[in-house]
Amino acid sequence: MKNKSLISINDYSKEDIIRTLDLAEGFEKNPNQKLLEGKVIATLFFEPSTRTRLSFESAINRLGGKVIGFASKDSSSVQKGESLKDTIKTVSNYSDLIVMRHPLEGSARYASEVADVPVINAGDGANQHPTQTMLDLYSIRKTQNSLENLNLFVVGDLKYGRTVHSLLMAMAYFQTSYHFVSPPELRIPEEYKMFLQKKKLDYHEHTDFSDIISDADIIYMTRIQRERFSDPMEYEKTKNSYVLENTMLEGTKDNLRILHPLPRVNEINEDVDNSNKAYYFPQALNGVFTRMAIMSSILGLQ
Repeated sequence: MKNKSLISINDYSKEDIIRTLDLAEGFEKNPNQKLLEGKVIATLFFEPSTRTRLSFESAINRLGGKVIGFASKDSSSVQKGESLKDTIKTVSNYSDLIVMRHPLEGSARYASEVADVPVINAGDGANQHPTQTMLDLYSIRKTQNSLENLNLFVVGDLKYGRTVHSLLMAMAYFQTSYHFVSPPELRIPEEYKMFLQKKKLDYHEHTDFSDIISDADIIYMTRIQRERFSDPMEYEKTKNSYVLENTMLEGTKDNLRILHPLPRVNEINEDVDNSNKAYYFPQALNGVFTRMAIMSSILGLQ
């Protein structure tokens, strides 16, 4: 993985994934190391972010590195009309690694082709979010003691949800049964269903999951993303499609854990927060450890 960009979760083999999760486990036990001392990491966020940007910066600081970059395109020369190529080529001169979030699908792949340093995709439109997937996998393995033979329920925006697309592809390395729960307008795209068919993995599509929730090992809730809709009426029609409430967890498996890439809007009621099955806040913390593992591997320090 040394000096290789991470643009898609498909850039990692099953062995790469397991090795990264094992490294993350080590960082959780000993998070303050100086592996990035003398290294400069650029975080270029052309789109708003809280958890992803701050967890990357926390990981860099814990590893002794330095952070440069911007949190909004409004504070960059993009506002002056600078091209993505010119931004990336310039920032390559100042850094050892670039972490980039951008609203356009394919932008991260393009950045990796023009950059002189490795690039990590921190989300490119509705396409992929591989570092989120790694922390999701870490959270699943930590709570289930395995990634094999699990019933994964994915609920909400399956059309535009880049975290969903990356997680689906990563869990295909393992014997996963998928349950996709969404309104018809936001169902999982055909290309991902074809991918699972080729892998000979079971998947089921639902518009409601209240009567089958007892089968779930993991419920992966997602918000309906207003920023992905070109038609405000379509958003208004679907935004409150699913709300998980604590009463719905009665009779579910003891090992059930609820994940969410966050931010949460109203798809998980706050009464769920006190349940021992709620795991979305520890899940966010796991992002620090997995991103420490990813960066140190790419820079050849682990």
